[in-house]
Amino acid sequence: MNAPAIGFIGFGEAAFWIARGLRGERVTRAVAYDLHTSTPGRGELIRQRAEEAGVRLLPQLSAVPPECDIVISAVTAAAAKPVGQEAAGLLESRHLYVDINSVCPAVKQAVGEAVAASGARFVEVAVMSTVPPLAHRVPMLLCGPGAVDFSARMTPLGMKLEVLDGPLGSAASIKMFRSVIIKGLEALMLECVLGAEQYGAASKVFASVSASIPGIDWNELANYMIGRTALHAERRVHEMEEVARTLSDIGVEPLMASATARRIQTCADHDLKTRFNGREPADYRDVVRAFNEESRK
Repeated sequence: MNAPAIGFIGFGEAAFWIARGLRGERVTRAVAYDLHTSTPGRGELIRQRAEEAGVRLLPQLSAVPPECDIVISAVTAAAAKPVGQEAAGLLESRHLYVDINSVCPAVKQAVGEAVAASGARFVEVAVMSTVPPLAHRVPMLLCGPGAVDFSARMTPLGMKLEVLDGPLGSAASIKMFRSVIIKGLEALMLECVLGAEQYGAASKVFASVSASIPGIDWNELANYMIGRTALHAERRVHEMEEVARTLSDIGVEPLMASATARRIQTCADHDLKTRFNGREPADYRDVVRAFNEESRK
């Protein structure tokens, strides 16, 4: 079976890693459009990544669908709906429109309706782990009219896909409620070390937690989670806003989701991504020092 032609709308971290992984699976036809291709600094990274992944960058969104069979939307949470609705007007019946964005079920449903009106088939995707370093092999949950076809085309290329029964929004709901725990734990870790390190107590705290909840190296987990949060805070805040919206839509007050977004927002406010030059700090103490230095300014 010939590998399909793939087009990405948005070429940030997730799209880059997926594209790079698929290149190793003999996907030779791949294009992308990103709004920031010409943005100073950010555009340079996009162009470098496109070259590494063997992806041809296109000058406008409307150029993507004619070049491919499968359109993958990998944009910000705020852009997912308007981009999906714009792209829907450009699709044909041959297209699969695959939305991998971390958004609430209502957004997935709205985009799915727009895609269905075009005659194309929609694939709702929930990405269930960190994309790097798993790349295209990151576990994904699928649902929607095009889910079975997408799985049939892409599973032979190494993608880890599980098709769910149920209406649109089913995959997104799992992603959203998982984030209550995962992103909530990241926020708890961050708040813990920001306080505990003022007393030099963090390592003892994690040793105590390990005694209560064995089987996890809590100190290493803190390094990993806080490092990821420091670098990707803005994206995590947007995701938790989508989680809060998901909960509110079904009548559950999002107390924890909203608090998680507020705590993670402090990393974005301190611009830690710039401070660490786009690289994840290996030790949570580096993040604590960054907060302390900012507070003294």
